Amino acid sequence: MADRQPRVLSDIEALKALAHPLRQQFLARLQQRGPATSADLSGEFDVDRGAASYHLRQLARFGFVEEDAERSAGRRRYWRAIPQDMRLPKQPADPDVAAVAVEIGRQWLERSEQDLHAFLANRERYGEFAGAAPHSFGGTALTAAELAEFGEEYIAFLKRWHREPGPGRRHISVLFHAFPTPDPAEETPDPAEES
Repeated sequence: MADRQPRVLSDIEALKALAHPLRQQFLARLQQRGPATSADLSGEFDVDRGAASYHLRQLARFGFVEEDAERSAGRRRYWRAIPQDMRLPKQPADPDVAAVAVEIGRQWLERSEQDLHAFLANRERYGEFAGAAPHSFGGTALTAAELAEFGEEYIAFLKRWHREPGPGRRHISVLFHAFPTPDPAEETPDPAEES
């Protein structure tokens, strides 16, 4: 993943394919726990096997997953997530692209918050990983250009630490949000609310 260029998801069809909630779940499962068959995913997510196959083919069509040829045999096809630096478009001109990108961002944020809350509620289950898991909340003052550079440095750092699932490794969720801190003094009251 370290040598791959960022993939800005600006194609409306690819965005729509990714925005489907079940496909998001399939992709997250493959990223976190490694390759699986449509039968595996069908059982894990309690969906029809034909539907699972269809959603995997849609993810493959738009380059989010691929067949794992080394594991596949005969009709038993394993699928794996394609490691990539996926990014949502920052300020798309097309309102349809903007709407779907916002939905995907909402789904990603919701999943990350659910995962964090589940971890914090059950820290004792994670043994040595719980003790090694850092939590940080901070801030700084940056220009817009510096914020963009900060984000690129963070992504490069994360790419450097990318590892595939394997013995002794757990999937580690890394949450990163960098945005202008809302300032109540800067908020402009809505004239309709003042009447």
